[in-house]
Amino acid sequence: MKKIYSANNLMEAQIVLDLLAHAYIPAQIFNQYAQGMAGEIPVHHACPEVWIKRDEDYERGKHVIETYENTPVTTGNVQCPSCGEENPANFQLCWKCGGGLETAGNRQLT
Repeated sequence: MKKIYSANNLMEAQIVLDLLAHAYIPAQIFNQYAQGMAGEIPVHHACPEVWIKRDEDYERGKHVIETYENTPVTTGNVQCPSCGEENPANFQLCWKCGGGLETAGNRQLT
């Protein structure tokens, strides 16, 4: 096993774990309950860590994590082409009518 990522919190560690799982890279979270001990133990020992199970997956896993870290956060809204309702830009389906918001890759952010 090899440590591949130190997360700021458990939610971030779970996101990385899920991304690795989608890439068929088996991994595990360590220190998932240690944040409550911060102050009793050094902070860097209390952060959740993601460890991969197979050393040969390390480089591919690093690439998955770099892609995650470098993906810009999308903010703003997008208008539904079906009903015209405004939706958060990270939605794929309209909350009002259920229509797809990714029509022809043409998303108009407002």
